[in-house]
Amino acid sequence: MLTQIKNNWLIPVGLLILSFIPISAGIFRVVQLGFGAVIAEENARFFAAPLPVVLHIVSSSLFCTLGVAQFCSDFRREHLNLHRLFGRVLIPIGLAASISGLWMTLYYPRATVNFDGPVLYGVRLMVGLGMSLFLVFGLIAARRQKFANHRAWMTRAFALGLGAGTQVFTHIPLFVFPSLWGETSRALCMIAGWSINIAVAEWILILHRRRSAFFQQLS
Repeated sequence: MLTQIKNNWLIPVGLLILSFIPISAGIFRVVQLGFGAVIAEENARFFAAPLPVVLHIVSSSLFCTLGVAQFCSDFRREHLNLHRLFGRVLIPIGLAASISGLWMTLYYPRATVNFDGPVLYGVRLMVGLGMSLFLVFGLIAARRQKFANHRAWMTRAFALGLGAGTQVFTHIPLFVFPSLWGETSRALCMIAGWSINIAVAEWILILHRRRSAFFQQLS
C-alpha cells in the first residue's frame, strides 16, 4: 500500500521539481520589473512592455503548479469535483500562458545577445500555437465527455508548458562549454527541451492506452 502511494505521487513530485527552476527565474524577473534593475540588451524589451512577460510568468507558474495535481490518480479519484474545478481554471490560465508567449515572440525584439535566431523564432510560434490548440481540443473533448481524449490533449499541452523546466538541463552543455553558444546550438537546446517532454508524454499515453486495453480484455 505504501509503495502504491509513493508511485502515485512520484510523477507529480517530479513535475514540481522540474518546474522549480523556471518558476524561480520568473519570480526573479517579476521582482526586477517591479523594483527596478539595470537595463541591458537582454531585458530592455521587458521594461519597455512589462505586461506580457508578467502575464506569461504568472500564468505559466500557475499552470505548472496547479496542473501537477491533475496527474495524480489519487487526487482525481478522491477529489473529482476539485479536479474538475482545477480543469476549468487551468484551461484559461494555460491559454493566457501560450497566447502571451506568442505575443512576446511576435512583438518583442529578438535578443541577439541570447542567440535567438529565426529558427528558434519559428519553433516558438509552433509551440505556442500547438499548446493553444491542445488546450482547446482538451476542452472540446471534456465537453463531449471523451475523457480519454481530454486527458491526452491536456497531457500534451502540459508537456509543452513545462518545456522551460527541461530546457534548463538541455542547456547544460552550453554553460559547461561557453564556446558552443550560437544560434544553432541555442535553437537545438530549446527544441530538445520541448521534444523530450512531448516524447515522454506520448510514451505515457501509449502505456496508459495499453493498460486500459489490457483491463478491458480481462473484463
